Amino acid sequence: MTTNILILCTHNSARSVLAEGMLNHWARQLGADLRAHSAGSAPSGRINPLATEVLQAAGIDTAGHRSKSWDEFTGDAAPRMRVVITVCDSAANETCPYWPGSPVQVHWGYPDPSNAGSNADEKRAAFEATRRAIGERMRALAQLPFDTLDDAQLRAALQRL
Repeated sequence: MTTNILILCTHNSARSVLAEGMLNHWARQLGADLRAHSAGSAPSGRINPLATEVLQAAGIDTAGHRSKSWDEFTGDAAPRMRVVITVCDSAANETCPYWPGSPVQVHWGYPDPSNAGSNADEKRAAFEATRRAIGERMRALAQLPFDTLDDAQLRAALQRL
């Protein structure tokens, strides 16, 4: 059975999109039965072009990526999440909706690469550094033995990553 993981950031335009792309990439590469989704509490309605650029430059499929509301994941027809991860401090501090199935929740904060640098090259470098940092953590996440971990064990494993 596929393990669904929801990654949240307020605007769902950069960090959460990078995490979704990287986790789905690593899941395919490692043969893990995982599916990453991303969303935001106040989605911007667009993916930051630098997020798409650095993912594509790394060979990551970005087809179907879009900025979406976390409301898409609260209804009866939504996939049941095993894990919900916040990747920005503002999303971590917001009151999240009720997630069906009471998934394990963890916060892994990353600085917003959109706010880095004063020119295009510095911003691109910040996006790439964020993609790499998130990508390493997503690789470790994809290697967890989800089928053998109860929620307490999973929470502890996620906190160690």
